[in-house]
Amino acid sequence: MGNRGMEDLIPLVNRLQHALGSAGQSCSLHLPQIAVVGGQSAGKSSVLENFVGRDFLPRGSGMVTRRPLILQLLTADTEHGEFLHCKGKKFTDFEEICREIEAETQRITGSNKGISPVPINLRIYSPNVLNLTLVDLPGITKVPVGDQPADIEYQIRDMIMQYICKDNCLILAVTPANTDLANSDALKLAKDVDPQGQRTIGVITKLDLMDKGTDARNILENRLLPLRRGYIGVVNRSQKDVVGKKDIKAALLAEKDFFLSHPSYKHMAESMGTPYLQKTLNQQLTNHIRESLPAFRSHLQSQLLSLNKEAEEFKQFSPDDPARRTKTLLQLAQRLAGDFEKLIEGSGDTVDTVNLSGGAKINRIFHVRFPYELVQIESDEKKLRQEINYAIRNIHGVRTGLFTPDMAFEAIVKKQLSCLKRPCITFVDMVSQELISTLYQCINKLSSFPKLQEETERLVTTEIREQESKCKEQVLMLIEIQLAYINTKHEDFIGFTTAQQTSNQANKKTHAGMAANHVIRKGWLTISNLGIMKGGAREYWFILSAESLSWFRDDEEKEKKYMLPLDNLRFRDVEKTFMSSKCVFALFNTELRNVYKDYKSLELACGSQEELDSWKASLLQAGVYPEKVAVDEQGNGAPENFIDPQLERQVETIRNLVESYMSIIYKTIKDLMPKTIMHLMINSVKEFISSELLAQLYALGECSALMDESTEQQKYREEVLRKHAALKEALAVIGKFSTSTCTTPLPPPVDSSWLRPSSPTLPKKTSVGVRGHAPSVPRVPSNASSKSTGSLQQIARQHHRAPPSVPRRHPPAIPNVK
Repeated sequence: MGNRGMEDLIPLVNRLQHALGSAGQSCSLHLPQIAVVGGQSAGKSSVLENFVGRDFLPRGSGMVTRRPLILQLLTADTEHGEFLHCKGKKFTDFEEICREIEAETQRITGSNKGISPVPINLRIYSPNVLNLTLVDLPGITKVPVGDQPADIEYQIRDMIMQYICKDNCLILAVTPANTDLANSDALKLAKDVDPQGQRTIGVITKLDLMDKGTDARNILENRLLPLRRGYIGVVNRSQKDVVGKKDIKAALLAEKDFFLSHPSYKHMAESMGTPYLQKTLNQQLTNHIRESLPAFRSHLQSQLLSLNKEAEEFKQFSPDDPARRTKTLLQLAQRLAGDFEKLIEGSGDTVDTVNLSGGAKINRIFHVRFPYELVQIESDEKKLRQEINYAIRNIHGVRTGLFTPDMAFEAIVKKQLSCLKRPCITFVDMVSQELISTLYQCINKLSSFPKLQEETERLVTTEIREQESKCKEQVLMLIEIQLAYINTKHEDFIGFTTAQQTSNQANKKTHAGMAANHVIRKGWLTISNLGIMKGGAREYWFILSAESLSWFRDDEEKEKKYMLPLDNLRFRDVEKTFMSSKCVFALFNTELRNVYKDYKSLELACGSQEELDSWKASLLQAGVYPEKVAVDEQGNGAPENFIDPQLERQVETIRNLVESYMSIIYKTIKDLMPKTIMHLMINSVKEFISSELLAQLYALGECSALMDESTEQQKYREEVLRKHAALKEALAVIGKFSTSTCTTPLPPPVDSSWLRPSSPTLPKKTSVGVRGHAPSVPRVPSNASSKSTGSLQQIARQHHRAPPSVPRRHPPAIPNVK
């Protein structure tokens, strides 16, 4: 390796990449490409070889590089080369690599100076290189020879433009010292793609071949024809030196002696030569890396900050220390109690905005699900009246009753009270299941200790089941207490006299307790059973009041579509179809009339089961009840067709009494049930977790076994600690890189008006849509080749236009070179 600057840079970059790799980060520094551009036999390949520090490119006179060579340098433990067209074959001899390049070039282009844009991809693996991409391009030529096409100038320019257009490509514009710099094709191409000169470095070769008495001092001092980054002079090995196997180290010494001994260059010898070019390019790589580091540093610091707390906890935990195990067990038990408390009681620390927590779900069971279950019991008016009818007639027997029997009232009330057992037990089951779901949500955090998680789940679940059993006993006792004594002296009970005077409709309004125009609920629903001819399923804004269900086009409530009275309406569930995920219910008329236009039912869909339950509860509040089939268990069917006025009055009286008394019972049950469950189940389980759980875990006598980590947790803990240490190391390496290197500022702009980009004149005939403008060189008379750039500009001023240019064509699309 002959690049000392790169040798100093490689360890830092390798340490940085290693540290980032250990931290699980990819070191995407995206180091820039370096493309060498110049005329034929300008010394481009020699400049590239000197930068790498190895002899591996074909040499000779005329056009030697006839295909682009994309050279990827990759860091590896061993040094070898691989060609894309020779997959699996490793080249350890660089002379063999050189021969393979020549053979592959001739395979595509032939042996008679033909060219091809198809690149040769070569990868060099070595411990002494950085991950870089170097591009050796064919030299710019104007006159075709051999098998070269007539438009070879355009083809080569197009080929070059594919690579130097990229923003991360450093352009080495190589120009021989023994030619006119003002006519440098390389500089003109660079000017087209880099007009500010931020990534173009001028390289002057063949300084040792200039005529005696002439020199390039003014150019190298950047006074004549200046560039923003200036020029660097190099002296390459001659063809005789290459044939004589003169190595690169000897060539560098000879180059150094040339600059130190030459009277025109010795004062600037330190800023000339291949080592200085290497230093300049290495500094550009350093600048690029330093520009990439702030983003890496910020990202790594945020990751380190997120791991700090967890890493500190893992550092303090010692798997073999009994005291540490006991302390961790205590902390986990306290954390479990706190988490369970927050999920049940609610907390503002971390609010879940996606799902309902356990406490919110239990609240919904208290105030939506349970009242809905109760209303379902009292909702079947027809069945209730039939039961009262049978009860009165059975009490009277063969006699004709003159008075309303109070025994019928008591029998119906007791039957209604007995029906409360099922929804109350279901209510307890729902809360119990929700407590267990909340427990699972909390103990998932104990997954690091499988035995502890298993025992905690068993103990708490057992406690929940025990409290559930006690709660059910208490609930059944509450119902038995109500059955034990029918209190007709309750202050809210209407009594027989009032019951006889109250009409069914007025009683219904009193029970509803709302004004006719009272709005119960608003929301979006989809009418899902409309045919395609009538608009198909569509979403509307619905408003439910005490007397009607209205829907509007949108929630601004300006364009009303329909208003549906609630009289004689019932609702029923509609099964989901396999094509739909929505929950659907249907409204229908009990008298078999059309509900909406010519539809017997109106199917309404909402997005979730929770929303469906909420709409059902609102409909119940408005007096719209679910569908039920009223069939007597003995198959008695409906009452006889004849109507006994006296019996009807008695049925009406008993019905009003039952409704009044049961409304008191429902109100009492709705109030007592949540309180009972809260006291006997929820608070008891919370108290058990916070006070008794830890003692019962200790009582198992296996405290040490409880705190055995799972294999996954051990790996996770080790990974967190390793990543934490790697992040700290990566940040330290970044800090060292920042302090041990420095950024060279971009030189100030210079007046480069002498270097004019080519005009965009198009030829009359071009290839269709593939190629675009390629920069061209002004045509000048053959006897003017030695004139200065001033003469060229003078010609342009005389004709009031830019120097005439050769036609140019669009370059092909730039490939992604990896």
